[in-house]
Amino acid sequence: MNNGVTIEVILSSLRHQSIYLINLKRTIMRHLKTLLLVCAITFSSALFANNDLDTVKKAVATIITDEVEKLLDDPTFLIEEDIVATVKLTLNKDNEMVVLSVDSNQEFIETFIKSRLNYRELSAKLSNGQKTFIVPVRVIQEE
Repeated sequence: MNNGVTIEVILSSLRHQSIYLINLKRTIMRHLKTLLLVCAITFSSALFANNDLDTVKKAVATIITDEVEKLLDDPTFLIEEDIVATVKLTLNKDNEMVVLSVDSNQEFIETFIKSRLNYRELSAKLSNGQKTFIVPVRVIQEE
């Protein structure tokens, strides 16, 4: 009889431990789901913030490119073939463009670009943190 009581006590203890483990597993799963949800919300908001930053950078690039295009319109020299250049510029505190370098195989184009762009104020006020811009320029022959 003593063995029967001992077995019942052991089985009862095992049932309690089993119920405890099941409840512990449920609690852990609930906390894990909550943690995963918090992580998903955090990462998704970070992605949206990054998307907004990309949109702002593209808008700034468009503004600068449009302004450069306007200022370089109607060159005073004859264009025999298309001229390609890469212009590296920055904006000073007065929202003026400052040409840092012009990379082209035509030497006179550097003078032309610098004379047209240097210290020209942008029509739109830009206050983003980007310091340097690289603008590809193509001066094409009119037909």
